[in-house]
Amino acid sequence: MALSTLILATAFGFASPALAKTDKPGPDWIPADQVKQKLMDAGYTSITEFEADDGHWEGEGVKNGVKMEFHVDPKTGALTKEKPDKD
Repeated sequence: MALSTLILATAFGFASPALAKTDKPGPDWIPADQVKQKLMDAGYTSITEFEADDGHWEGEGVKNGVKMEFHVDPKTGALTKEKPDKD
């Protein structure tokens, strides 16, 4: 029983880094400055937070006078999620 528990624990230990999304931009991601420019072109007047998280760019900014949260596709720079920030 102890051996099978050890084997499972070891297997999950090795699998978890592969299952976790990266919090760093990948080599094939559009650079942050280009994404920020696309956001500005889409109507954002300021970007207050911006980072790589869970396999995409995400952050907060102001659009049409409203504080918004957004997610951006890391390879195309397209907005994939956008909603008013409730915080």
